[in-house]
Amino acid sequence: MDPKLSPLEWQVGLVGYGEVGRILAEDLRAQGVAVSAFDLKLGTPADGPLRAHAECHGVALAASHAALAAGADFIVCAVTASQAVPVAEACAPALRPGSWFLDFNSASPGAKQRAAALVDAAGGAYVEGAVMTSIPPYRIKVPLLLGGPHAAALLPALTTLGFAAQVASDQLGVASATKMCRSVMIKGLEAMIIESFTAARAYGVEDQVLASLAETFPGIDWEKQGAYFFQRVIQHGRRRAEEVREVAHTVRDIGLTPWSAEGTAERQAWVADLADAGLFGERGSAGFGKSPDWRTEADRLLTHVKPAKPR
Repeated sequence: MDPKLSPLEWQVGLVGYGEVGRILAEDLRAQGVAVSAFDLKLGTPADGPLRAHAECHGVALAASHAALAAGADFIVCAVTASQAVPVAEACAPALRPGSWFLDFNSASPGAKQRAAALVDAAGGAYVEGAVMTSIPPYRIKVPLLLGGPHAAALLPALTTLGFAAQVASDQLGVASATKMCRSVMIKGLEAMIIESFTAARAYGVEDQVLASLAETFPGIDWEKQGAYFFQRVIQHGRRRAEEVREVAHTVRDIGLTPWSAEGTAERQAWVADLADAGLFGERGSAGFGKSPDWRTEADRLLTHVKPAKPR
């Protein structure tokens, strides 16, 4: 990579062209940054929306991980948690000397360390990134923690590109541990809301439950929060389930049994399975998983629940 290039002159490669990748592509292209992307859906019947988006925003689509890596000064990897290490392994042999690799994935500290070893051994500079809240409202300016020995050196370039990043540590794993421990709570709350509200709906006591929650936690609009959590899990439950399995690894690695994380992963995956089966409409359609009333989605879930026999 030419060190004289401004970050705005970099060729940015996005591995993963889902919701996160497309948002980053839009914001980078709006600044005139050259962007390429690769996604495993390319070349499959599901690649239509990806190709349409790329054409609309001037994003070049690469044929493989290696093809993308060979042409990129800066790679952002935003895939599902289970793919964090395989993507690093696939990109590493083709990396340009001195190119940057920012790992956006919600993976455990151990997974980030394994990915870093692959990238750094190939002559790249790996930086772990921990995205600390939902990306869509913030877009490229989502709060981002950086970690690893190359994090401080990358920070000025990220700022130039429009990211809202800060260095958490020069030690790999600190930023990811922060993200993973937070996710025990956030993804767990999503799962608990779905379980609590759907059960309350079945018993006809949802109004009483919400009133009690509002009395205990008056700062939260539980109707609005409930609808939002249902939407996010319906739309992204598969990705969330993978993330929380990484959370479970993170918890287990310190010797604590991850009962909460494991249950959360199962609930998220259960909703994802029903979403894939078409319970909430056609995935990708305008109204998919976007009901403003969580009761509509809870009623759909209840059609797949078999009540227990009275005890």
